Amino acid sequence: MAAPEQRVLHLLQLAAHRVRTHGDRRGIAIAGVTMPQAGALFVIHGKPGATQREIAQALKQRESAVTSMVTRLLDAKLVERKSSADDERAWSLYLTPKGTKALVELRKLLNDMNARLTDALGEDGMQQLGAALRIISGLEL
Repeated sequence: MAAPEQRVLHLLQLAAHRVRTHGDRRGIAIAGVTMPQAGALFVIHGKPGATQREIAQALKQRESAVTSMVTRLLDAKLVERKSSADDERAWSLYLTPKGTKALVELRKLLNDMNARLTDALGEDGMQQLGAALRIISGLEL
């Protein structure tokens, strides 16, 4: 692999780490959740009654990772669970009022982070970055 390609991969890793670390710190400070946990809240908001399997599929995570994530959200009283009407082995998950309030704050955080990236890259740069990341996300490396 040529040196410039290695540098791009390294820069991609650094950028992803910085964005996630910053998002996690601010997410914990304002709503008590990390960015992956926020992702689960957004999935539940968009599909009230979602199961852990559905959340895992939406987030492209393993169910085992989502199980511990949901446990933390339940413990924090951000979500509640009820028996699934479709599958007696599964739980349906719903936001609590506290979870809904957390989402409002998390949406502000994400809007702020996106605005800061747009300020740094410009609208065209953001569109190009989004397109490139979608391509990278679909690659089998």
